[in-house]
Amino acid sequence: MSTAHTGFCPVYRAIGVLQEKWVLHIVRALLDGEKGFNELARAVGGCNSATLTQRLEHLESLAVIAKRTEDSHGKLARSVYTLTPAGKELQSVIDAIDTWGRAHLGQEGAEADCAPARSA
Repeated sequence: MSTAHTGFCPVYRAIGVLQEKWVLHIVRALLDGEKGFNELARAVGGCNSATLTQRLEHLESLAVIAKRTEDSHGKLARSVYTLTPAGKELQSVIDAIDTWGRAHLGQEGAEADCAPARSA
């Protein structure tokens, strides 16, 4: 029996999107609410601006996040990002990863930068 997939496989496609570096970190940060670019960059931590921009554009093209531009009255416009309903549905994925990690991964050597994502 062949294990090769012919046609669309939603699990394969979803893993392809979610495994991209920083994607789940971005989603997790936005579960706390909308954030401007710089605030999001700080919340994600360690992701350079070019990569963050690329990931945000990709997530926006997939309708996982929405981008809004706010006029800053004479200053540069501010981009604000928020999860769409589809993005908010990833809360259960983040919760499942949290539960699994707490049950199966030791805290030895772990940094104390993990705060549970909140339901939006």
